[in-house]
Order: sequence, then structure tokens, then C-alpha cells
Amino acid sequence: MNGGEGRRRLAARASAGKGAAAHRSAGARRRLARGGGEVPLDRLTTRGRLAWLNSAGSRIGTTLDLERTAQELAEFTVPRFADGAAVDILESVLRGDEGARWTGTGTPLMRATALCAVETLSSLEPTPVGETTSANAEEAHETLLHRYCLRQGRPVLVSRMRHDDYVKVAPTERAAAKMRAAGVHSYLAVPLIARGLLLGSADFVRGRGTPPFSSTDLALAEQLASQAAVYIDNARLYGREREHVVSLQRALLPRATPVTPGLRVHAEYAPSAAHHGVGGDWYDVMALPGGRTALMVGDVMGHGLPAAATMGRLRTVARTLMTLDMAPERVLARLDLATRDLEDEQVATFLCAVFDPADSTYTLASAGHLPPLLLDGQGSAEFVDVPVGAPLGAGVIPYDPIRLKVPRGGSLAMYTDGLVKSRHADIDDQLDCLRTAARGLAPEALEAGGLIGCAPADAARFDEAVLLVARTESEDAADLREWQLPEGGRAASVARHLVTDQLATWDLTELADVFELVVSELVGNALRYGNGPGRIRLLRGDRLVVEVSDTGPDLPQIQHADLSDEGGRGLQLINMLCRRWGSCRTVTGKVVWAEQNLPS
Repeated sequence: MNGGEGRRRLAARASAGKGAAAHRSAGARRRLARGGGEVPLDRLTTRGRLAWLNSAGSRIGTTLDLERTAQELAEFTVPRFADGAAVDILESVLRGDEGARWTGTGTPLMRATALCAVETLSSLEPTPVGETTSANAEEAHETLLHRYCLRQGRPVLVSRMRHDDYVKVAPTERAAAKMRAAGVHSYLAVPLIARGLLLGSADFVRGRGTPPFSSTDLALAEQLASQAAVYIDNARLYGREREHVVSLQRALLPRATPVTPGLRVHAEYAPSAAHHGVGGDWYDVMALPGGRTALMVGDVMGHGLPAAATMGRLRTVARTLMTLDMAPERVLARLDLATRDLEDEQVATFLCAVFDPADSTYTLASAGHLPPLLLDGQGSAEFVDVPVGAPLGAGVIPYDPIRLKVPRGGSLAMYTDGLVKSRHADIDDQLDCLRTAARGLAPEALEAGGLIGCAPADAARFDEAVLLVARTESEDAADLREWQLPEGGRAASVARHLVTDQLATWDLTELADVFELVVSELVGNALRYGNGPGRIRLLRGDRLVVEVSDTGPDLPQIQHADLSDEGGRGLQLINMLCRRWGSCRTVTGKVVWAEQNLPS
């Protein structure tokens, strides 16, 4: 070969090389335009593909939300790896159960969880997100290749799709025709397997302008599916743990509020949208003797099962103390001691309020809790200036109570900090927003938990919240009577006369003999040990309750009386004749009460 001929051949090769390079550059430009500037994987070296695969760890599984993790898998593969991607998850996995083991027969129930595709494939008709596929092979939504992938636990690769392959990939005949028209020519499906259990599958397709899937792409897809399956399984496990904590939390809260004379109570618990925000918020409503009602709201500082367990303990202790009809400030002092005895050394805030329907007043005490919101029912809302003591477990006591008068139709809103807490705003600003929102709510919307929905932190709530709204009602005065007893020996006879007359008015004369004796004993004890009786109260609700107050400091207790003793049997008689009885300290002394069931 002479020099001229050699130069001509070299020129021809160079020209052909330039033409091929130009063709490849044009294809690359088209694909870069679709992929937002990212280089397609088929143009990368082995090292570049491994780097892409390694980057999946920072782009998939960024949250512990199962559906979001599936969507991140689909978005990570489009458009660099595939033109379209679909992720299906087992229905049992979405419920938090274990995955399934493939047996070669039958297929589990699947749900379309994530979809992503380039614009040129927007006309395709895959199974819509949220729709389930059938467990029966005859149903339209289950494709042959997809069923094979799930049954065998193996990937499926159709590098170049023929005319008959589309009906094996698409869920319907119409969808198959759409795939042909859109230029889809290659299909790849891989199972999502973690810890030997099938969680779901991922399907990929390529359209016009992209090369078909190769064995290298299949190996990449298997590695990616293996990583993504672990992230999906972690999200499943965490979601199941969160459901367990929420279930435990709800089980520890009251299932129903008791009958509260003169008060209508509505309670709302809102779990956190964040996975770490569930644990220690609680509320409680208790009916106390004399028609009084105890309202309690607390918040354990912490999250998860330990906080929920601590919350259950503190709620049990608080209920026990309130059963003894102790004053709110004394309940807080005892709770502080109980909190310090816990092994986990947790701290909690607590707000306790006792409502008395006789004069529509609350007695409140706070242990580091946010102030309650008082609404007068006429559009005004203000925070109650309750003396704030140290949180429970801090070891700083005593606590100071406050007495609050509430107008008829007014409401008291008690809540936990999850209702107003935000990472982007000051707590004082959030409280002002809460007060503004409360002013704009009608009483009915407020009682229905409206503050949960319109609270300023609701859009980005990362902590659970409790809302307790108590509205005073116009209690029928005929069901609650109270009298001031005279001093001296006439007090017992006056009390018996008042009670028997009132029982006759209520058509409860069959209880008159028992209550006449009970009232005589209660007033007699007040005269002997309590510096004389003060007031007597008679309440007709679910049961009939009588109370006698005095200024004595000592609470009565049943004593053992010998046969020769002249006294000491009064409380024994009350204990035998009544359903139950008890006593509690007040600011001025004490109250002794007894209750009896109403006739059927």
C-alpha cells in the first residue's frame, strides 16, 4: 500500500469515527436533556456505575416512612437507569407484618406504592398508586412476568420486547397498547428481598432513545434492590414499633369520660407525625365525691416505650391520689415523690384542676406545665396565671394552688406542649397564636377538638399533643343543694330536717331513714372533733351524696370499739349503710362525705 492510499484510508476511518461520535453525541444530548444533566449509566465506566450504586445509600431511605422509601427508590432510578419505574409492596408488609416466603405457587396480595417516569412515557397506564393487585392469576392486574418474579424470587429480564411480550408486562390490554405506542422496548423486574423474606418488587422499562437492558443492568438492579429492601424493611419495623407505642399510649388513656355534673368534657389525643414523637402525653378525667370533677394533663419528657411506661405509672398514681380526694397541690407533691422513685429518672410536667359545680370554680396547681386557656364563651380567651412549680421528679416542692371562677358557658382548655411546640418559632409567639385561634372558634368547634387542627404547629408537628376542653353548663340547681348549718347543738336536728325535706321533694323518701342517721353521725363528728359543722351539701346525680364540712385538721378513721365503749361506732354504721364514704382536706379544714345508690 502506497502512502497516498494509506492516507486516504486513515482519513476515511477518521471521518467514520467523527460521524459515529457525532451520532453518539446527539443521542447523549437527547438523554441528558431528559435526565436533567445526569450522565446515563450506559455511558459510565464500571467505577462510575459503582459510584452511582453507592450513592443510593444517601438518597433512598432518608426517612423511616415505608411509602416514601419506595418512592425514593423509583425516583433514584429515573432517568439514569430507566425511563420508568414502579414499586409494589406486599399488603402485609404495609400493615407492618413480616414479608412472605416464595413457594412457587400463588402470589401474595400486592399494592402499587410508587411510580416515576420521564415525560415521554407519561401516557402509560400502570397500576395506580394505592391500588392492590389480585392474588388470583386470572385477574387483570396481575401480569405473567410480574407473577413469575414474585413466585420464583428471581429477576425477570426482557431485553428486547416482542409484540406478545407487552401483554405479559402491562396490567391490561389497553395498557399494553399504550406501551407499544410510547416506544417501550425493554423490561426488567427484580424482587425486593430482605432477611430471606419477600417484601415486594420493582419494575423498570426503557423507551425510545435508550439502549435495552443488559446483563450488567440486571446485576446493578439486583444490587440496588437488595439495598432498597433493607431500607424498606427498616421502615416497616420502625412503623410497627411506632404503632405499638401509639397503641400502648391509647390503651393507657381513658376510653370514656365519666359523668361530670355541671361540666361537659371533651378530650383529644393527636399522635405525632414524626416517628420519634410518640410516648408520654396523657390526660385523665375523674368524678370526685360531692359532684366535683378532677381534670389532669401531663407530659413525660421523653419518647418511645420508656416514656409511655412512665406515663402509665404516673397516671395510675395520680388516679389513686385523686381517689383519696386530695387537694391538687398535695397530689402534685406526692407525684413528685413517686416520680423520683422511678428507676428511669424521668421528669414530667403536670397540670391538675378540680371543678366544683356548686360555685363553678376550679382549683388548679401546676408542675412546670403550660398555662391553661380560659374562654368566657363570648369570644374572649386568656391564659390563666397559675403559679408554676418545678416539674415532677425535680424534687422542688411545695406547689401553690389557685382558685378560679368560671362563668356559665365558659371553657377551660388544658393541653400539652406538642400543640404549640415548633422548631421555627418562639414558644411565646406560638402561645399567642394559639390564643388567637381559640378566640376565632365557636364553642362547638372548640369542644370538637378544633384547636388540634388549627394550632400553629399542626403543619409541622413533631411531638404528640393532648387537648382537654371542659365547658361549664347550667346545672339544674334542684340537683345540688347546699346549706349553712347553725352553731351549737341545734346543728344536727337542722341538718336532719333539711335533708329529709329535700329527699321528699326528690321523691326519695325511702332513703330518708338511712340518710337521717348518716347526717346525724357526720354532724355529730363535726361538733365533737371539727370545731363545729360548717356547711352541708346534698347532690343528686348517678348517686345520692351528702357532705359535711368543718374546720378540724384531723381526718376521721374507723376505730375498734369494745362492748363497754359508749362511742366509736358512728363511722362503722356509715360504712355498713352507705355504698362508700371518705374525707378530704380543704383550705379551711376538711370535708367528710358519704354516698348511696339511688333506687332503681
